[in-house]
Amino acid sequence: MGRLQQLLFVSLLIFAAAIDGTQGDAMVTGTVFCDQCKDGQRSWFDYPISGVKVKVTCTDSNGQITMSREETTNWFGNYAVKFNGAPDLSGCFSQVSDSGQSSESGCSVPAGPAQKLRLMFRFFDMEMYATDSLLSQPAQPMSNCPKSTNPVPAPVTPVPPAQPLPVVAPVPPAQPQPVVAPVTPAIPPPSPAFRLPPMPPLPPLPPLPSLPPAPFMEASACPSKSWTMPEYKCYWRMVNPETKVAVVFGSLAARRYGTDMTLMQALQGRGDPYRTLLREGVTSFLNSYNSLQFPYNTIGVIQHMDWALMGSTRSVLLTGLRFMRANSGHGTVNCTFTPCK
Repeated sequence: MGRLQQLLFVSLLIFAAAIDGTQGDAMVTGTVFCDQCKDGQRSWFDYPISGVKVKVTCTDSNGQITMSREETTNWFGNYAVKFNGAPDLSGCFSQVSDSGQSSESGCSVPAGPAQKLRLMFRFFDMEMYATDSLLSQPAQPMSNCPKSTNPVPAPVTPVPPAQPLPVVAPVPPAQPQPVVAPVTPAIPPPSPAFRLPPMPPLPPLPPLPSLPPAPFMEASACPSKSWTMPEYKCYWRMVNPETKVAVVFGSLAARRYGTDMTLMQALQGRGDPYRTLLREGVTSFLNSYNSLQFPYNTIGVIQHMDWALMGSTRSVLLTGLRFMRANSGHGTVNCTFTPCK
C-alpha cells in the first residue's frame, strides 16, 4: 500500500469515528493476585491469577445496592467491567466474589478488603476507573515465605532454686614465709630482621569478553506485514503463529472472533474495523515481546483490546489507529528485523 493510500485509509477511519454516534460508557479495570504468603499484601512471591470472578458494586447513602456487575479475570489476571451510560462510580467498590477456576492453581480463598474505584480520566463521554490490586489466598501459605517481623518470643525456662552452701570448717592462718628477691633472667640480644627479596610484578589481567548483543533492549517497531514473512519467523517469542487469539486476548476476543482463529490469520485481517483492530493489536502484542522500548507493554496491549471491544465502534477505530501508529514507529523508530539463519 502506497503512502497516499495509507493516508486515505487513515482519513476514512478518522471520518468514520467522527460521524459515529456518541455512546457514554464507564469501565472499571484492575488485577487479582494470589497472596501466596497469606500476609494480606503484595510481595515478590505473588502472581496474577485467571478465572477469578470480581464484582463491582454501587450503594446509596443508606447502604442499599443500586448497581452491580460481575466479570472474570483473563489469562493475565486482569478484569474489565463495563457500565452503560457513563454513571458516576465514585462511591462504588470492587471485590473478589468467587474463586471460580482459580481453585485449580490452589489459590481459592478470597482475601483482603474491597477496593474503592478511582477515576483515571474522562474522554469522549467515556470514563475510566481503576482499583488497587485484589487478593486471593491459598489454603496454606507457601513454605519459603519470609518470617514475620514480630516473632513470638521463645518460652522462658524456669530456674531451679539455689541449694544452701555446705558449712566448711575455718582454716588456720598460714605462717609467714621469708621474702626472697626475684631473679631477673638475662635477655638475649635481638636477632637481625629477616627481609624477603622483592617479588616480580604481576602480569596484566586479560581483557574482559564483550557482552553478547541484546536485541530486545533496542527500540524496534515492525508492521504486521513483517510478522507474516517466513524469513522473520525466529522473532516470534512466547507464542507461535498457530496460537489462538482467544488464548492470548481472553473471553471478549473469543466472543468477537471465535475460538479457532490463529494469530497468523489475525495478522491478515482487512476491511472491517474489528479485523483492523485485531490485526494491529496482535502486531503490537508481538512488538511488545520483541522490544522493551515499544510504547505498549504486553499487558497494556491486552487491556486496551478489552476496553475497545467493550466500547463503541468509535473506540474500536481509535484504538486500532493508536496501535497502527505505534507499529509504524511514529516515523522515528525502524524495524530491526534481519533474516533468520
